[in-house]
Amino acid sequence: MQDPVQDPDVTADAELVRRLPSGFRFGTSTASYQIEGATEVDGRGPSVWDTFTAQPGHVIDGSSGARACDHYHRYPEDVALMRRLGAPGYRFSIAWPRVQPSGRGPVNAAGLDFYDRLVDELCAAGIRPMATLFHWDLPQALEDDGGWLNRGTVDHFAEYAAAVAQRLGDRVADWVPVNEPNVVTLMGYAVPLHAPGRSLMFDALVAGHHQLLAHGRAAIALRAAGAVSVGCANNHAPIWPASDDPADVGAAKLFDMVWNAQYLDAMLLGRYPDDLRALLGDAVHDGDLATIRQPLDFYGVNYYNPMRIGAAAEDAELSFEFREVLGHPVTDFGWPVVPEALREWLILLRARLRAAVPPIVVTESGCAYNMGPDTDGVVDDAPRIAYHRAHLRAIAEAVERGVDVRGYYAWSLLDNFEWAEGYTQRFGLVHVDFETQVRTPKRSFDWYAALIAAHRDRG
Repeated sequence: MQDPVQDPDVTADAELVRRLPSGFRFGTSTASYQIEGATEVDGRGPSVWDTFTAQPGHVIDGSSGARACDHYHRYPEDVALMRRLGAPGYRFSIAWPRVQPSGRGPVNAAGLDFYDRLVDELCAAGIRPMATLFHWDLPQALEDDGGWLNRGTVDHFAEYAAAVAQRLGDRVADWVPVNEPNVVTLMGYAVPLHAPGRSLMFDALVAGHHQLLAHGRAAIALRAAGAVSVGCANNHAPIWPASDDPADVGAAKLFDMVWNAQYLDAMLLGRYPDDLRALLGDAVHDGDLATIRQPLDFYGVNYYNPMRIGAAAEDAELSFEFREVLGHPVTDFGWPVVPEALREWLILLRARLRAAVPPIVVTESGCAYNMGPDTDGVVDDAPRIAYHRAHLRAIAEAVERGVDVRGYYAWSLLDNFEWAEGYTQRFGLVHVDFETQVRTPKRSFDWYAALIAAHRDRG
């Protein structure tokens, strides 16, 4: 098999179009804090990411999302780019502190008005909106009260979900209550790599349970408001042991439980692995898992790369550690490019859970390559084209093995604020000059547009 990053065979695209099922939905994804900017405009309250980025040393280039892509003011231009791209789906997130500045109480009309205008613009362009209610920007006032460690945050989230659905539910086609609760739990609460920057180790797993409970409560509120398509967006990855040594195998199984199984099993089976239940203690109340296990119209998978896990030293705070995934090309971020691992994950998911798995949508997949415009203004990001081609091919192979995958949302529409990496990593199909805010569609944008058009024309 050719190295997917170097694969120049454009004839593969015609074959790819043929292999992807009719009705397969292409889209792009973004997140509010990463693109909107305008963090102090129209009554928006501070989020945990505003607080986190203000503290020196948390973001590699010392930046924040205060301006980002200025999407708050430039959304018509960005929707025009989406129309030009031709992707029928767009997944965005709603900033909770823009709608409720303190995470509770009356709705901030000016903040919700922004999303009302955005959704109208999307609908007018013929683009199907998929709204995520929580993509990591928790109102700081709620974090001050314990954040996702506080069960009361779940009640506030359900009220927020109901308010947003009441306003936007007549036009938003698809809903995702919570994005990647495992990342928030492990990178924000277990170790301080992301906001809110806590270091709780295994005690952080309670934050994951409360996000799952919030997902269930929000799904109920969305359905009550008339939502017809409710799903999720969980970050999943195959977890590979570093060796056949029983210690490495055991460490990989433990990490797989807290990264994958906690969220997958709770949402689709209504249960936790026994070992995890013991770690959660009395945080799980009677009826919680039934609330979490709401019927889903689609199961969203955010995929980037597999992880290789080995046993840590005996005196380490955690019993597992990350090891390098060898033998594969890497992105400019250093992430391994392993499209066959996506195929592996999708096939194993279906084999393990079978009828419990709703139709699958890949709600995020993407890569950081940092080339900018050349002297002619062209951003020649051939590796990004190869990445998306290879991952769509992996999906086609999974579909041919009987996995019901119905869509692929490329991360991301725009270069943006990449969390703790600041503006040092570019995932977008569109290059953004963060000084001038000039948008330049990359070669990958044109490639994706041509692929989408060919699939649409196939019928």
